[in-house]
Formats: sequence, C-alpha cells, structure tokens
Amino acid sequence: MSQPLATTTSVKDVNESIIFPPGDIYSDEPPLESDLHREQIDLLIRLIKWWWRDRQDFYATANLTIYFSPNQKKSEEFRGPDFFVVLDTEKKDRKSWVVWQEDGKYPNVIIEMLSDSTASVDKGLKKQIYQNTFRTLDYFWFDPNNLEFQGFHLVDGQYQDIAPTESGWLWSQQLRLYLGVEEGKLRFFTPDGHRVMLPEEEANQQLQQVNQQLAQERQRAEKLAERLRAAGIEPE
Repeated sequence: MSQPLATTTSVKDVNESIIFPPGDIYSDEPPLESDLHREQIDLLIRLIKWWWRDRQDFYATANLTIYFSPNQKKSEEFRGPDFFVVLDTEKKDRKSWVVWQEDGKYPNVIIEMLSDSTASVDKGLKKQIYQNTFRTLDYFWFDPNNLEFQGFHLVDGQYQDIAPTESGWLWSQQLRLYLGVEEGKLRFFTPDGHRVMLPEEEANQQLQQVNQQLAQERQRAEKLAERLRAAGIEPE
C-alpha cells in the first residue's frame, strides 16, 4: 500500500545551499488495498480521536506520507504507514508529516495492515526502518483478512515481541492502551479491560442502561401494586 523507499541521492557539494521544500507537502500514498483495510483504519482513527477528544497534544492519522530525508528533500526518503500516532505535538490537520518541519519528531506508534502484497515489506524493510531510523517505540501489524496480529516495543534499539495477555491483547506503552481483536476488528481497550467505544456505541450503551432502569422501575411498580391489592387497597 505504501511506496517503496527511494534511493538516497548523494550530496555533490557540501557547501551547496539546500533548497527547503514547503511545509505543506501533499501526501503521496496509493489507495488502500480493500474496503476491509479502509474500514479497519478508519475505525482506529475514530477510536483514538474520540478517546483523546479532550487532548490537544497528539496527531493521529492514516495512510499519510512521512518525509524524513536527512537532506530535507521530498524526493529522497519517505514512507506512508497505514496508521500512526505522534505524541507531544500540535493537534492540527496536515497534508503530510515532514520530519524536519516537526521538530524532528517521528511516530510514537505505527500500525500496518498486512495484505498479500505488502506483508513481506511490513515485516521486513518497514520494520527495519521503523526500528533503526524512526525509532518508533511501539510497532504493530494486523491482517484484517486472517486476523494475524503481532506487536513490538523498542528496547535498547531493538524490537522485542510484546507478550500477549490471556485474551491475546497487546499493551502499547505509548498509548497506555491495549490492542486486541474483537469480532474480527482490531480495537483499543483500557488498562482495566474496557473496550474503547465510538460515540455512537457510547450513546447506544447509555440508551440500553436507561431502558434497563425503566424496566426495573416498572417491575418495582408492579410488585408494589400487587402488595397493595393483597392488602385490599386498589392502587390508582
């Protein structure tokens, strides 16, 4: 889904002035492989943005190009993770993520969606780049088709497997959330095991709770009426 890493061009003259590209470089990522991939990524974006709706110190996006050339040239080195989160940065819309215009920041968390055409790159070259160049602390991959799910945390410069819980969840130290597969979808879960919900899921849960309370009130009213009738009192 993402473009291959372009070959870095050599600098002919160290004294040659560098031409700085504009900060509003557009993302140059190909379309996602399937509706299933798109729906999964959209779900992750909506969930993290709703969960952190009161925070202004993060950037979360999907299928957006990251430009990271040490020579600060758009044409050299770039990658487009399927989903990534940058912490301690300004929460605003961007056309792409240009590292040299973002205080040198790289993603804290990356999630790649595996497919037949990208799995080998996601598990090989990309993993190496995220480990050695990006130094991204939490890296996960997930296959929406066969539900393959694995995660890594950077320890002393090397990715180490994240041990799953009994439920198969993986802990993200950067997000302070678990990631786990539920009903065929990759979801976030709180440290105490509750599913992070979308706003409409929260509204539906609240409606169910109200309906349950109303049903309980009706049951109590019916029992009281029965007691009154048993005592010879006709309830109004």
